[in-house]
Amino acid sequence: MTRLFGTDGVRGLANGLLDAQLALRLSQAAAVVLGHREVPDGTRPRAVVARDPRASGEFLSSAVEAGLASAGVDVYNAGVLPTPAAAYLVADLKADFGVMISASHNPAADNGIKFFARGGHKLPDEVEDAIEAELACEPVRPTGDGVGRVRRFADAEDRYIVHLLTTLPHRLDGLTVVLDCANGAASGCSPQVFKDAGANVIVIGAEPDGININEGVGSTHLEALQAAVVAHGADLGVAHDGDADRCLAVDHEGNVVDGDQIMAILGIALKQDGRLREDVLVATVMSNLGLKIALREAGITIRETAVGDRYVLEEMRANNYSLGGEQSGHVIFLDYATTGDGVLTGLQLAAQIAKTGKPLKELAAVMTRLPQVLINVKGVDKSRVKEDDGVRLAVAEAEVELGETGRVLLRPSGTEPVVRVMVEAADEETAQSIAQRLAAVVERRLSLALNDTESVRPA
Repeated sequence: MTRLFGTDGVRGLANGLLDAQLALRLSQAAAVVLGHREVPDGTRPRAVVARDPRASGEFLSSAVEAGLASAGVDVYNAGVLPTPAAAYLVADLKADFGVMISASHNPAADNGIKFFARGGHKLPDEVEDAIEAELACEPVRPTGDGVGRVRRFADAEDRYIVHLLTTLPHRLDGLTVVLDCANGAASGCSPQVFKDAGANVIVIGAEPDGININEGVGSTHLEALQAAVVAHGADLGVAHDGDADRCLAVDHEGNVVDGDQIMAILGIALKQDGRLREDVLVATVMSNLGLKIALREAGITIRETAVGDRYVLEEMRANNYSLGGEQSGHVIFLDYATTGDGVLTGLQLAAQIAKTGKPLKELAAVMTRLPQVLINVKGVDKSRVKEDDGVRLAVAEAEVELGETGRVLLRPSGTEPVVRVMVEAADEETAQSIAQRLAAVVERRLSLALNDTESVRPA
C-alpha cells in the first residue's frame, strides 16, 4: 500500500486525493495520536489551525476543524498565515499540536495538510505512520462537554510579527525592499513586518484571490521581482513561495541570490558574531559545491543531509546547530524557528545589508556559484541506480574527469520514476556535456522498457 504521507505531509489535488472526507478523518486520527495520547485524562487537547489563501483551503480548513472538534480537541483558528507562523504559534500558545493547510509552491489546484507536534516541530516518520494507522480505527466521539470548541485566534498574526521583530540584529532604516509574496500566505504579514523594521517597502504578488497563488510570481517565478527591483532602484528583492517557508533574493542589479548564497552570507556573519554553534552549517547534498568552498575558507564546516528541509532540521536538532537549509531557499534559524521561515530569512538578510552598508551583490560574492546542471531522466527503474555496474562506472569516470573542480550526484526521485542527474563543473559547457552523457547512460541502462537481461549488459 502506498504511504499517504509524503516528504512534507499529505499533498495532492484538492477534491481529488485530498477531499473533505480525508481531511476530516486525518484530523480525527491526529487528535488521537498527537492529542489524547499526549495529554492527561480529562483534559481537552488544543490545536492551532492555519492555511494559505487557496480557495480549497476554505473547505479543507472547515473539515479539519470539524474533525478535531468532533474528536474532543479545542481549535484555535489562526486564518491565513505562513507555515512557519503556524509552527511558531503552536509553541507560543503551548498548544498540543498544529495543522497547516497548504501545498507550498504547488499550483492553486493542489493542497496539502501537514501537522506539527508540541513545540512546533515537524513529525518524524513513525508518528506520521501512527496517524495513518489510526485512520483504520473508529474515531473518538465524545459528547456533551467533551466535544472541542472552535475559536478565532484573533492576535495570531500580531504575535508572529512581534516575534520576527525581536530577532532583528539591526533595523532596516534607509533600505528599499521589493517583496514578492507569491499571492500567498505572507501577503499580509511580510509587508507589515518589513515596514515595522524600518524599510521602504514596495509590494508585488500580494493580492491573493484564492486561485492566483504562485501564478507567475514568487520564488519559482523571479522575473517580475527582478524587473521591479531594477525599475524602483531598490536595494534588494525578497521572494516567498505560497506558504512563505522559503526565501530567494535579488540584488540591486536584478541578479538572483539563491538559498546557498543566502546561507553563505548569514553563516559567515553568524560566525563573526560568535553565534554559529560549533562553526557548522547544515545543508543538503544538492547544495552547490561553491557553498562548501566558501564556508571552508571562512573556517566553517558543512554537514550534508538528504534532500528535504526535514532532514536538515533533524540534523540540526540532534546536534544543536544554529543554521541550515536548502538551495531552494528553505533556511532554518534554530534559535528563532522550528522550520524554514522565508520572512525571517528575508529580514535577516536585509539586516545584514543595513548593518554592513554593503550591497547584496558584494555580500553574495563571498561565494562563487559553480555551474550546476540538473537533468531528470524519466521512465527508468530508479531503484537500481546505485547498484548498476554500468552507471557506477560512468559516474566514476566523470568524477575522475572533474577532479576537485566539480562533482556528480545521481538521486532517485521520491515520488516518480525519475533519476535526477546533477553535475557541477568549473564551466557550464563541461557540466552540460558530462550531465548529458550520464543521463544517456542512465536512460540506456535503467530503462523500464528493457528486460532484465538487457538491463545488465555492460555499457
